[in-house]
Amino acid sequence: MFFRFMRGVVRIVLFILNGNARYQNKQVLPQNTNYILVAPHRTWWDPLYLAVAASPKKFSFMAKEELFKNPVLRFILKYANAFPVKRDNPGPSAIKTPVKLLKDTDLSLIMFPSGTRHSTELKGGMALISRMAKVPIVPSVYQGPLTFGDLLKRKRVTIRFGEPIDISDLKKMDKDGLAEVERRIQTAFDQLDQEVNPDFVYPVDKKQ
Repeated sequence: MFFRFMRGVVRIVLFILNGNARYQNKQVLPQNTNYILVAPHRTWWDPLYLAVAASPKKFSFMAKEELFKNPVLRFILKYANAFPVKRDNPGPSAIKTPVKLLKDTDLSLIMFPSGTRHSTELKGGMALISRMAKVPIVPSVYQGPLTFGDLLKRKRVTIRFGEPIDISDLKKMDKDGLAEVERRIQTAFDQLDQEVNPDFVYPVDKKQ
């Protein structure tokens, strides 16, 4: 209930701030199963847009442990289905908690496998969670303003979803298995970016 309320508030706030969002290819989102929604982390507000775009599905989130030290933030995060993770030393709970949520509740999971907003290296945690929970991975991308000023200028925001990725054919989540998962996810990200706007360039891309 609280998650739906907060998402409604976020939807209104985003509309007031920008009001120029497009959500593409929603028909590919799984209807009868939980899933892991993944995307490159490009702004601090792209998790908000993803949660709104994939409505009415409810989600859980990983949040850095430091945020839970603030009592107000802790209350909001807890009832918005977020759980704490240590960034420097994630530990077993970073895998076990989302796996349990995916298997035992109606919550899907939003993850940014790159870890940081401007990292292009995918992490293996997403693959392990998907494998253990037996849920598909759904790729998505955010294209739009990267600064708060541009967001307020109502520049177009686009969220596009890709076809679910099944990794059950991979026998082992060893080095080679994880590399294949990363290849499939990155290929999906690249394809979605091409489909939205092939000329859109992010700051991290300019440095390469």
